[in-house]
Amino acid sequence: MYRVGDYVYFENSSSNPYLIRRIEELNKTANGNVEAKVVCLFRRRDISANLNTLADSNARDFEEESKQPSMLEQQKHQLKHRELFLSRQFESLPATHIRGKCNVTLLNETDVLTGYLEREDCFFYSLVFDPVQKTLLADQGEIRVGSKYQAEIPDKLDEVDSDSRVQEKLETKVWDPNNQLKDPQIDQFLVVARAVGTFARALDCSSSIRQPSLHMSAAAASRDITLFHAMDTLQKNGYDLAKAMSTLVPQGGPVLCRDEMEEWSASEAMLFEEALEKYGKDFNDIRQDFLPWKSLASVVQFYYMWKTTDRYIQQKRLKAAEADSKLKQVYIPTYPNEVLILIYLR
Repeated sequence: MYRVGDYVYFENSSSNPYLIRRIEELNKTANGNVEAKVVCLFRRRDISANLNTLADSNARDFEEESKQPSMLEQQKHQLKHRELFLSRQFESLPATHIRGKCNVTLLNETDVLTGYLEREDCFFYSLVFDPVQKTLLADQGEIRVGSKYQAEIPDKLDEVDSDSRVQEKLETKVWDPNNQLKDPQIDQFLVVARAVGTFARALDCSSSIRQPSLHMSAAAASRDITLFHAMDTLQKNGYDLAKAMSTLVPQGGPVLCRDEMEEWSASEAMLFEEALEKYGKDFNDIRQDFLPWKSLASVVQFYYMWKTTDRYIQQKRLKAAEADSKLKQVYIPTYPNEVLILIYLR
């Protein structure tokens, strides 16, 4: 019995080693056959000599960092045949070509490499192979520790000590919780800020087209970008409500704050959804291939705002319904006889 998510062997030629693939989908074709949409995993024989050298270097680094027990040359050679390279490449293959299951795991620092040699049909991977760009990259982020990544907290100064730090390089305070205003006063100011944002959208021609109704304008003005600007305005004006109010509505007209959800056009949003379907949450590839005029920060911000929309919820429901209608598992006899394939919907 083979299910979605299983790592399996595929036979594509009697003279070559079995292919190793991960089943992503099982689809029944119009003529009643079953096709498996699979993720491709590659062996060392499938990549270039330069990339093999890079993989060797990565393996040596892993052995040193994880303090692996010493291995014989024969074991090292055998271990290379257990190493795979994950990819983002998909292909569709007949389910009748499946020849058995195997176990593939992401290598981590707690693994003992010789353990893979002691188990049958057991493989590992630590690098991702891009068949188009011909590159190898790590599949997971590394834990970054040290002064380069974490702040070094200095000892507390005594009252008589002078502060020798460069003030220009210190963080900027953006909110003082010990300000003189009471919570109801702050809440009232935020209501005024949302009202100003709604009025500003009514005066702005482009906003009037995107939010043609008062309800839509008010909803857009209630998002975080407006509230953050209002709180920042209070901080910059020393929590003086009168001064902060004047800053919200200067002589040139009310301040209009827009987030990425408003800045993006409908066509850009469609491109983003298409890219997300193709690349998943690989925002670098999404930006590079579909939205090069956007910054990476803009793409990431838009993604998290897009996840709060009704459109995302509807798409999620459609995908869930589509997944329920697909095959969950397929039974294939040990011998390749297409007539005896039994399909299970559950």
